[in-house]
Amino acid sequence: MLPFIRTALCPAGAGHGQGPEPGPYLPRRPDSGLALSLTVPCVPRSAAIVRGAMASALRAHGLDRFGLPALLVATEFVAAATKSAHGEDLYLSLRHRNDALRVVVWDQHPRHVDPDAVILCEDRRRRSLWLLAAVVDDWGGDWGVGEAAVRPESRHHGTKSWAFLPR
Repeated sequence: MLPFIRTALCPAGAGHGQGPEPGPYLPRRPDSGLALSLTVPCVPRSAAIVRGAMASALRAHGLDRFGLPALLVATEFVAAATKSAHGEDLYLSLRHRNDALRVVVWDQHPRHVDPDAVILCEDRRRRSLWLLAAVVDDWGGDWGVGEAAVRPESRHHGTKSWAFLPR
């Protein structure tokens, strides 16, 4: 059983003459500029961690209307990545700007040398995301998967999966 942890707001943060700060008990504007970044292990249980963090962030920013499609997008991207990039980290970025939500998942799946393997691997990943494609299309959004743009001198490599969900 997990211990119960109590938290409190810092008393120095209140009463500086600028009015109340947005917090967990005050409503936020719908377009408050949500930006969430999260790094998780590339294992199937990370989908639940990502879903929980995203649901909390969307709720806290008054963006519940994006909940179901955004959580499905992130879950599908994490599931697809865990089939390809074993034992590496996944990076998730969630941003809300101009009444649209963008979800990006970057995994460290290595780039194939053989052009036929590249095509086959990309095709497998896209086919595994058929549910995501249907939901994003129904929502009026766009999505894609491709090689992550990294600097040539960097040792990092990977695949970037992204989805754009307009209001």
